[in-house]
Amino acid sequence: MLQLFLRNCAFRIIAVGKVRKGWIQDGLAMYQKRLPGLMITEVRDASLPREAEAILAALNSNEVLVPLSEEGEALTSVSFAKRLEKYGSQRLAFVIGGADGLSAELKNSTQWQLSLSAMTLPHELARLLLVEQLYRAQTILQGGKYHRGS
Repeated sequence: MLQLFLRNCAFRIIAVGKVRKGWIQDGLAMYQKRLPGLMITEVRDASLPREAEAILAALNSNEVLVPLSEEGEALTSVSFAKRLEKYGSQRLAFVIGGADGLSAELKNSTQWQLSLSAMTLPHELARLLLVEQLYRAQTILQGGKYHRGS
């Protein structure tokens, strides 16, 4: 079921700010080709309350909000793939904050927060890492050769 879910990209990324670094743009473009239909919605940098408003306004009623946060759940790539599989055909909206992160109210209003690292990451790099992990999850669940870890 998730193979179809990922192939149809039943998820999107809502990100604060724009990607300005060329090498990150190139990486995102490469993974977006591998994940046709992946949508990335950019929200303008502002104060945390305004960013939260913009994120919630961009969220569709059928989407499950999944903020990325260093306090979130740290998963291995295989565990991440299995977690995505549990959501089945539900549409997930992963949210990446800007330089100041995400508001506590936004993070606390969700069922699940994801951590890419216990370290603070630049939002542009977090976007690239998330897209790569979404692609990796797809290949894990399809039994592809991209993921070689255990």
